[in-house]
Amino acid sequence: MSYITGKTIKELRERRRLTQKELAEKINVSDKTVSKWETDKGLQDIGIIEDLDGALGTSIAELLTGDYRENENQAAN
Repeated sequence: MSYITGKTIKELRERRRLTQKELAEKINVSDKTVSKWETDKGLQDIGIIEDLDGALGTSIAELLTGDYRENENQAAN
């Protein structure tokens, strides 16, 4: 069974230029929870995965594998 690593969450969060607190607010958890995930001291609840992938701009498969790419076809904001 795969799970999302703290390294993956941290790298994606930083790419989106989000603080732990900003990510936490987007997915309705505490910043301490995000910190625990990023330091591999806790695992995400399966029910939060969809919110997490949306907040980080990636897919569930990419989160689980850690193999993610920038979408070059994405429209500019």
